[in-house]
Amino acid sequence: MAANTSGKPRFLHYVIHTILLLVRHFMFFSRKAKPATQKVAAILATYFSVDVEDTLPWCAFTHPDNESAGISVTLPFCIATQLDALKQTVLEQLESKFDASKLTFKHKVASGETEVAPVTNIKNIIAVASGKGGVGKSTTSINLAFALMQEGAKVGILDADIYGPSIPIMLGNPEAHPESEDNKHMQPLSAHGLVANSIGYLVPQEDAAVWRGPMASRALKQLLDETLWPVLDYLIVDMPPGTGDIQLTMAQQVPLTASVVVTTPQDLALADAQKGISMFEKVNVPVLGLIENMSYYQCRACGTKDYVFAKDGGEALAERHGLPLLGQLPLDIHIREHGDAGTPLLITSPDSPLSESYREAARALSMQLALTVKPREGAAKHIKGDPIGIVGKA
Repeated sequence: MAANTSGKPRFLHYVIHTILLLVRHFMFFSRKAKPATQKVAAILATYFSVDVEDTLPWCAFTHPDNESAGISVTLPFCIATQLDALKQTVLEQLESKFDASKLTFKHKVASGETEVAPVTNIKNIIAVASGKGGVGKSTTSINLAFALMQEGAKVGILDADIYGPSIPIMLGNPEAHPESEDNKHMQPLSAHGLVANSIGYLVPQEDAAVWRGPMASRALKQLLDETLWPVLDYLIVDMPPGTGDIQLTMAQQVPLTASVVVTTPQDLALADAQKGISMFEKVNVPVLGLIENMSYYQCRACGTKDYVFAKDGGEALAERHGLPLLGQLPLDIHIREHGDAGTPLLITSPDSPLSESYREAARALSMQLALTVKPREGAAKHIKGDPIGIVGKA
């Protein structure tokens, strides 16, 4: 009698089917879902055109023991005016529905590493320099300072142009003088929320500062060290033009975190700007990028752009040195008018396209510093807290 083998294929099929189910079951439960923080980090990496390794440290669960409590993103740079748009972009790109109230953004600017010991309360000192005069460096410095402030940073400005201080005029307080309670330290002045100090507040406008290089350098160092600065994310230093004693003093004796070089597109200015870049490179001060000032003049009647000082010279110089072009600012009468009147452009006309141009450059500067300068190791012991009493107007 033939053996009954009809049950064997069915049994074999059943065994294979059971094994496949077990394998799928095991894979399903062993596969970890990607944490929401990684998803947010990936979106931020694409948004800012950086690596995910850069953005992962920015993202954390609000409560580590409760992932459903939400995600907190701490940016190491300041972009306050863009946070709503950024949050909306992240929410739209998250695969699953995410409660908007559980996604929060804030910023925390680190103190950048420097070769020289830091100044009390100042996290980062940024030199705004040019190889020659007449390119609008001081105007760019003051407007960058206000732009950074509008992006959420705590900002101060130091007028390092000993021979031609112009910051007091641009802030509208040329007659003001810093006060001192102990005859050793000065309180910085405040104008429109920006703290400042300048040799122009100490020497009468009609008096010329006829100082040799070493004396001028010592005066500048004293101005920086003996001012009771509040806690600042950035101190913008309006450097004198050129690459002489004062510039070398700033680069070698002052804890400069980084520098920005201002130029116009014309060849004469570019040749001198290149010298400025080389000076900072030789003294190991990072150059964050270039700002091309007076890039074009735009006719208000017809909108035509005229490239008065040539075109794209700053972009070519930036590419040659492997640096970002942080901004291209127009030649506009309003910039000059606000500077002369002491009514800062970004305070009186914050919604103008001109103001947005400066904020765009400020955001690029802040982000470039965060991504290229190593944070200071250990606790920032030089951050002592705000001193009492800053003279000036809000």
